Amino acid sequence: MLGRVPEITVEELKAKRTRGESCVLLDVREPKEYAISDLPDSVKIPLGSLQQSFGTLSREDEIVVYCRSGARSASAVQFLQQMGYEKAKNLQGGINAWAERVDPAMARY
Repeated sequence: MLGRVPEITVEELKAKRTRGESCVLLDVREPKEYAISDLPDSVKIPLGSLQQSFGTLSREDEIVVYCRSGARSASAVQFLQQMGYEKAKNLQGGINAWAERVDPAMARY
């Protein structure tokens, strides 16, 4: 069972991006999912590869992790926090919440 992880809502992320605030978007979905829907400028590291590739991320950056609905990304945030990434946050509801509440033209699956 996962413990609570810090989260950010899609509305908070949109406002942050609108203000030009810096954060790293980390997509932990599988490559076939990127083709369905995507957030521009995201770093793509599938959850299964995160343990080998997390070192490419900076511990200084705020990292917003997302997947389809928020479960895989919550696991990724928990892992990143254990590795010292204190500024990692889960995108609540994942990319489907983004599509539903921020960009209705985006495909959901």
